[in-house]
Amino acid sequence: MKILYGGDYNPEQWPREVWEEDYAALGLASIDTVTLGVFAWSHLQPDQDTYDFSRLDAIVERAVEAGASIVLATATGALPPWLAHEYPEVNRTDFEGRRHVYGQRHNACPSSPVFRKLSAELAGRIAERYAGTPRLVAWHVGNEYGGACYCDLCAAAFRVWLRERYGTIERLNEAWNATFWSHLFSDWEQVVPPNALSEHWRGPDHTAFQGITLDYLRFMSEAMREAFRDEKAAIRRVSDVPVTTNFMGMYRPIDYHRWAADLDLASWDNYPPGPREHARMALAHDLMRGLKDGAPFWVMEQTPTITASRDVNPVKRPGVLRLWSWQAVAHGADAVLYFQLRQSKGACEKYHGAVLDHAGRTDTRSFREVATLGSELAALGPAVLGARTPARVALLFDWDSWWAAEMMDGLNRHVKYPAVVLAYYSALWQAGAGVDVVPVTASLDGYDVVVAPLLHLLKGDVADRLEEVVARGGSLLTTFWSGRVDEDDNAFLMDVPGPLGPVLGVRVEETDSAEPGVVNPVTLPGGLVSEASLVFELLVPQGAEVVGTYGADFYAGTPAVTRNRPHGPDGGEAWYVGTGLDAAGVGAVVRQVLGRHGLVGPYADLHDVEHAVRVRDGERYSFLLNHAPGPVEVLAHASGTELLTGRRVEQGDTLRLEQTGVLLIHEDR
Repeated sequence: MKILYGGDYNPEQWPREVWEEDYAALGLASIDTVTLGVFAWSHLQPDQDTYDFSRLDAIVERAVEAGASIVLATATGALPPWLAHEYPEVNRTDFEGRRHVYGQRHNACPSSPVFRKLSAELAGRIAERYAGTPRLVAWHVGNEYGGACYCDLCAAAFRVWLRERYGTIERLNEAWNATFWSHLFSDWEQVVPPNALSEHWRGPDHTAFQGITLDYLRFMSEAMREAFRDEKAAIRRVSDVPVTTNFMGMYRPIDYHRWAADLDLASWDNYPPGPREHARMALAHDLMRGLKDGAPFWVMEQTPTITASRDVNPVKRPGVLRLWSWQAVAHGADAVLYFQLRQSKGACEKYHGAVLDHAGRTDTRSFREVATLGSELAALGPAVLGARTPARVALLFDWDSWWAAEMMDGLNRHVKYPAVVLAYYSALWQAGAGVDVVPVTASLDGYDVVVAPLLHLLKGDVADRLEEVVARGGSLLTTFWSGRVDEDDNAFLMDVPGPLGPVLGVRVEETDSAEPGVVNPVTLPGGLVSEASLVFELLVPQGAEVVGTYGADFYAGTPAVTRNRPHGPDGGEAWYVGTGLDAAGVGAVVRQVLGRHGLVGPYADLHDVEHAVRVRDGERYSFLLNHAPGPVEVLAHASGTELLTGRRVEQGDTLRLEQTGVLLIHEDR
């Protein structure tokens, strides 16, 4: 038992003699896991009435012979050409209303009965044939679900979904505020998908009716989920091996929280958009871990070298692959897998990074780094496998708020939900706080601090549960635009921040906005001046004390940041940040909130040095990771054994972390 190490392998693209070379090379890198058959539909089922498993049989047999752990896909990540040709309705219709023909891979309408039937049939046949395969560790359904369809089949399914959600046409009209612009519907059949032909202009985020578009986003996420569930049900008839699909971190089109219950384990593909994205990756890891109540997750894909999907694709610098992989393990990953094990010879991913390049070399820098990491994971063995990640801070992440905040008119379209969330997470990360990223529906018991950036849309009893956190002595931190709309995306008919007003002790009188680059200085405790931007809410305290004030414009000297103690000095605190503070400002506020609970970590003052902990059966494993541009020295916070070298560490020892360096300390009890 150990952290699984390997990745996507496509032997169907290569003659048998190449397989032998590959397995010999992969053995040198301590690779022990292969994901097979992700895009195999066209050769497994050459026509509707024919199944041919001979090639996959040989591929699986060779993996078994190699002693590999196997992740077996249902092969439904892309349609075969014959299916799109014989049943054109399985091809998607895009946002502009154009029916697509065959091509690419995210190309199936999730509402198509033909697609749903044939994909589930294929999944079932694969499961029946390979359920007893030795070392089969997971089933991989589909691949990177995403996109959207606006065809007549989806329109009909949308109407069914709406009828189930709202029950009556009157409730639908109420939810959508349909008295506006003469939109009262008198029959379900009058409802059409919101796209460029109906409610939208200037793209998917400009809509006349946010409620309609919000519901279509919810519906499309659910439609793809139902297709996933079809395939999982077919597998479950013959196998109880865990079922997953590969998510994509902070990915806008799919509400992963709504999918979470259907996954046996969470997995995701880690392709950060730049070279200095360590806090963003940590956030995504914690988001994926939070899908299953803190259970370990898998990194299903990462690249050993470069991606192949951007305008400029730099290689990972020396040591970065190892550092980012250990970061994943530190945040709860029980598998570190690649796309891909051998580089494809043609098509759009022929230059995407791989463990083995086109020449199959094992003497390259990138292969040596893959092999070094493999040997370390092998030597570590089962030590952290299954270990949990303790946290006393919860950060709320909400797809509904993301969707609603980015398609509203009247405020500032330069504000992006993930950027606001990342700003607050980054401050928590740099402060060394253990964080669980959870949905707004999660229990908040056991958390001392709850951070809810841009909690724009309030659903269920979240306002009451946030008040309970403060009532029992905890701290709440939220930001501008929070508490503005209900679950239907209709404004609360009360002072902003709506139901959050009583606990926050403040009301928003006006909301000013500015173009990027325009700043208003906000003075915070200790004389720190933060260059705030984009959003400037004019706050009127209703019991809250002023913590930060604006320095410019007609509202100079008025509150920008407040703190409320609604239950007196012995109760908790509720912080409200009414503007877009810069990183220093967010960091100052976050540290003041954490400091009240003693949650600032031992390495918080070392910039870009990450400290993370996993715990199993009372054993604590501390990870120290150096993301800084050079070496750093730290004082050991605890005594124990450094597992990657075997050396003894005493509390207070000076530890040197080279650039991209990693230390893993098994702490003494």
